[in-house]
Amino acid sequence: MAEIIQERVEDRLPELQQLERTGLFSQMEIRAIIRKALELEYRIQRRSLLKDDFIRYVQYEIHLLELIEKRRTRVGYTFKKDEIEDPIIHRIQSVFRRASIKWKDDVQLWLSFIAFCRKWAAKVHLSKIFSSLLAIHSNKPGLWILAAKWELEDCLSSESARQLFLRALRFHPRCPKLYEEYFRMELMHAEKLRKEKQEFEKANMDVGSLEHAEEVLTGELARIIYKNAISVIKSAKFHVSLLSVAQLFDFAKDLQREIYNDLKALHTDDPLTWDYVARQELVIQSQPGEELPATKQAKAKEVGRREERCCAVYEEAVKTVPTEAMWKCYMNFCMERFTKKTSSRLLRKKRLERTMAAFRKAHELKLLPELQYRQLSTLLLHRQLLKESLEVADAGVKLFRKSVEMWQVKLEALISSESHEMAKGFDQAFAYLKPQMCLPLWLTWAQWSEDAGKQEETEGIYKRAIFRLSGADSVPVKEKYLNWAYRSGGYKKARDVFKSLQENRPFSVDFFRKMIQFEKEQESCKMENLREYYERALREFGTDDSDLWMDYIKEELNHPLGRPENCGQLYWRAMKMLQGEAVEQFMAKNALHQAGRL
Repeated sequence: MAEIIQERVEDRLPELQQLERTGLFSQMEIRAIIRKALELEYRIQRRSLLKDDFIRYVQYEIHLLELIEKRRTRVGYTFKKDEIEDPIIHRIQSVFRRASIKWKDDVQLWLSFIAFCRKWAAKVHLSKIFSSLLAIHSNKPGLWILAAKWELEDCLSSESARQLFLRALRFHPRCPKLYEEYFRMELMHAEKLRKEKQEFEKANMDVGSLEHAEEVLTGELARIIYKNAISVIKSAKFHVSLLSVAQLFDFAKDLQREIYNDLKALHTDDPLTWDYVARQELVIQSQPGEELPATKQAKAKEVGRREERCCAVYEEAVKTVPTEAMWKCYMNFCMERFTKKTSSRLLRKKRLERTMAAFRKAHELKLLPELQYRQLSTLLLHRQLLKESLEVADAGVKLFRKSVEMWQVKLEALISSESHEMAKGFDQAFAYLKPQMCLPLWLTWAQWSEDAGKQEETEGIYKRAIFRLSGADSVPVKEKYLNWAYRSGGYKKARDVFKSLQENRPFSVDFFRKMIQFEKEQESCKMENLREYYERALREFGTDDSDLWMDYIKEELNHPLGRPENCGQLYWRAMKMLQGEAVEQFMAKNALHQAGRL
């Protein structure tokens, strides 16, 4: 093995000599490159091969190429690339080839190989690489599309791209993405031929045998693909995706019209069809001869008329297809238009009326999902339409009484409207919801009460919440309660709350750390109180929190009334109580602290 590695390193000497002669690298840098090359070669030549070693090899060589490129730019030297860069590129390709043969199933490795070849002008090998890749991973449609795009865009070979798509469809005859990209490719090819023809005609050149059939220029091949695709894949979503592709090409108006008519004829009962047809009313161009609106008011009126036409289509749709999905499309459209900015008050008013009218109809039929009740109520709330927001939220909680998110939206609407029925609203929510689901509502209620300056009521809310919530759900409430007590009544109030809760498990580490921080903020910080808080915290978390032990030791060392002689005892207590990895972490932190590095 040593002889092989020595030979491979010696093969580098010509390029390294050129790097030194041209002044791109110094003699010391060349030696460093040789040492690194020896190390990397040994790694990829040993008996038990690792993929990471090959990746490191390739990364090092690519970084070397990039460094050479930067130094060439800096010194302005552009010669001898065939003697310097080309051997490195060939070596990287060789390593990539070995790795891709060894780990055939690693698609990312293949893609890295392809990306390297594309970047470093080694494109002549890419067709072979793609052939090898597709022979192994023929079950991945995305790779077929990638190879076809390479042939079309980089090699400018539409015939090769077409053959790849046809082969891919034999493996994946029902793949929508393959049909869509094949359809796009044929339209791009037709557009390219049309532009070539126009350029030849402008130059008055005789194209002779280059003349293409009129069917090809009008996108007839794309039409054949479309017909085959919809006979195999009967989906409105797929139909719409093909129509979206066709609309990117101006010469394919007839094809667009055909796809549009087929969509309406074949998928009449699909909400997506009606949604697409309705939204088309927004983008319909003005008829020839019609004057375009010039003023803002005229533009707003035109937008309003288009939106009314859209809503007329949606109204017909919800009668033809009275399903939740159809009403969802209608409401989504209304909310999207409502969020659009406009300076026209009349247009804003019409959008609001239209949205609320559609909502009321859908609510009567009970054909709206919970999410849309929440979205609409929140949207109206942000626009300061409190009455409408509360109406939507009320309707939502009547249908979805067991949803904490729906109640949260209603209570936020009540808070914003400064309703006098806040307490009643919260009590209703707690009556319908399970206690373990109510944590967000308790926190919202406490925050509202605190913002309103009702101290006694706020404390009562916190106490009720801690009593009603059990287990881990009560932990955030205890932390909030302690924070509120310190803000509203100072340290004395916080200590009273701490004492009242100190046996009410479970706790969090932050609960004790907050109390320790409150004590430290006092002018007369008492070490006795700090010891009490640390000891109580260690009872709960002394088995797994090494930071807590370290903070206690530091406190004894740094506090004016601390007892440094207690640190040894604390250390041995920590070693006995801590478990698992926490022991090693504590020992490491203690050693760093004694060395003055922590």
